[in-house]
Amino acid sequence: MFILLSLLSFLPTITFATPTYLNLTAISASNGLSTLECWQLTNLFTTSTQAGTAGTAVEQLGSASNASLTILLPNFNGGMHNAPSVQYVSFLSGKAVISLPNSTDTATIRGGKFGLIIAADTANVSTLGHNTTYPTDSETVALQIPTAGGIVPGHEVLHGGPCTAEEQDY
Repeated sequence: MFILLSLLSFLPTITFATPTYLNLTAISASNGLSTLECWQLTNLFTTSTQAGTAGTAVEQLGSASNASLTILLPNFNGGMHNAPSVQYVSFLSGKAVISLPNSTDTATIRGGKFGLIIAADTANVSTLGHNTTYPTDSETVALQIPTAGGIVPGHEVLHGGPCTAEEQDY
């Protein structure tokens, strides 16, 4: 037992570093056309004091309105559409491929830890919208979370095009 404890003392200590900002891929619009951008939300991650999550990192996304859970069939094509409202979309499983009618840019979003995007190309800012396909042989599950009042959260555009995996690593 002593030998095992002695060996364990040489292992590096694992510590949790609270991330600073949340970066996520955004479907936005410019000059009436949908765009893909990498956004950094301006709210800082903080340390939760809420029972059950105290001590963990938390990002306040703002007030929500009428959230829904969607189960998309395998190989479903959502067609051209605008975001129905400014909304976070969290892909819990599966895969979504977002494309634009006026660009060769695409974003591939895999469900799970890095499956959160924001869709803000509503009809009042984008005439054509975007297309989303779900090219897997199983269902894609998405949680759609409209922002209260259609508010676009405070953000900085890091660059055009979707965020990279490195930019979203937290």
